[in-house]
Amino acid sequence: MKKSDFSGNASGRVIRTLKGYIAFVPNALPPKVNWSNDLINSLSKADRSLARLAEVGNAFPAPYVVARPFMRREAVFSSQIEGTRTSLQGLLSYEAGQLSLFEDLEDAREVQNYVKALDYGLERLRTLPASKRLICEIHGVLMKGVRGEAMRPGEMRRSQNWIGRPGATLEEAQYVPPPVEEMQVCLAELEKFMHAGADLPALLRIGMIHYQFEAIHPFLDGNGRMGRLLVTLLLVAWGLLQQPLLYLSSFIESNRQEYYQRLLAVSQRGEWEGWLLFFLEGVRSQAEDASRRIARLRELRTKYHVMIGKERSRKKLERVIDYLIGTPITSIKQAQEELEMGSYTTIQRYIDKLQGVGILKEATGNARNRIFRADEIMKVIEEPINI
Repeated sequence: MKKSDFSGNASGRVIRTLKGYIAFVPNALPPKVNWSNDLINSLSKADRSLARLAEVGNAFPAPYVVARPFMRREAVFSSQIEGTRTSLQGLLSYEAGQLSLFEDLEDAREVQNYVKALDYGLERLRTLPASKRLICEIHGVLMKGVRGEAMRPGEMRRSQNWIGRPGATLEEAQYVPPPVEEMQVCLAELEKFMHAGADLPALLRIGMIHYQFEAIHPFLDGNGRMGRLLVTLLLVAWGLLQQPLLYLSSFIESNRQEYYQRLLAVSQRGEWEGWLLFFLEGVRSQAEDASRRIARLRELRTKYHVMIGKERSRKKLERVIDYLIGTPITSIKQAQEELEMGSYTTIQRYIDKLQGVGILKEATGNARNRIFRADEIMKVIEEPINI
């Protein structure tokens, strides 16, 4: 990192440390907002799309299950940005107890940790506001037992880190976040901003917080995943969504180079508007994407209810169908544990009936430890949707 990379409009200050390297210390939020027509229009579109998603999600007949596949889809994309190779099918197979031979076990654990961390954070929000403490607790769950566990999970860093190409030294880094002492001050200011009154629209505040968190880079590992996870937590914490249905990792993965360039441009040249426009477009496109997927899942649910309409155990089968919307790859044992509807044999009978009408198919070819897949549900969750 070179001091000459930063202009007079940089969103912070470049300092030279006692050890001789330079680092960047971001200014406290909020920055001055230039209310251009582009920013106003983008904010309006993002707000409308997010409100529509909230409406569609709340209207789903089983809102408690519809968020589950979106959480796992996000976990896959967010982890892929960091280099994992696990697919959504691999994650669901791992959770069902039958990891594909073609999937990496360590990668699957890492992706599942993202799900656990998000689950933990959403539950913890009931008793603890968005804060440094909450972020540390979630980070501890995220990094437990996976690569990076040696990097002090759940603890803010006590040494300098940096961002650069693989193998780059501190002197060769593309970006060096604030040293530890300055980092602590920045985190205190960020926490204060998170708790401040809503003088700015919530989506702009969340976009600013995401940039600030990445600029501070408070952990030795896992900062990218934590920063993306924080967006979802704030959407729920601040009442913009009742269910965690919006995630940006798919958008970021598709626009990865621009994402990093936009963040760096804020630091180096104070280009807040470009970053906020990018962030709001991500919110708009992903909200519309999620709304359409939920609508299609609702259509499938209605179709499946018709298919089992004459069954004597129709009500029980409808519960299994709702479970499959959230868990479209499952084993009988997993379904029994999560549904709590009877014995292994009872759940097997329901699975067999859904397999008989074509809703499920056996995916392993094994006489024992079988897993079953709802292909139409998987297709809705996985396949690209044109926005």
